[in-house]
Amino acid sequence: MKQVEIFTDGACKGNPGPGGWGAILRYKQTEKEISGGEANTTNNRMELTAVIKALELLKEPCKVTLYSDSQYICNALTLGWAKKWKANNWMRNKKEPALNPELWDKLLKLYDIHQIDVVWVKGHAGHPENERCDRLAVAAAQKYM
Repeated sequence: MKQVEIFTDGACKGNPGPGGWGAILRYKQTEKEISGGEANTTNNRMELTAVIKALELLKEPCKVTLYSDSQYICNALTLGWAKKWKANNWMRNKKEPALNPELWDKLLKLYDIHQIDVVWVKGHAGHPENERCDRLAVAAAQKYM
């Protein structure tokens, strides 16, 4: 399996508000930057979209190391929260629906294709790729302000 590193970040001015996402994909010495945004969204939706858009670019099953500063993403994947939400008809518990079920559904389908190791990185703490993804996300969000 090819080994790919993916770095992602999402940004939102207001929550909800104009938002953007950015991602860097690295395979050997080759890097690709991608980004996008929406006029009215949330930070968590942008974090999810960054991961989804990056994974959608992979043309075959890969061994992926995913770096994110989103504890929402990291915990939901590594602790199995998202799979539990799906198994419970997109309910977090008996009273609370899970947020962003359509994005989680897409992400879980992609998650099952690849071997993904999820690594949480502290945001805005000087991690070079996280800082680059943040700049991509903020620039994308600014197009909607």
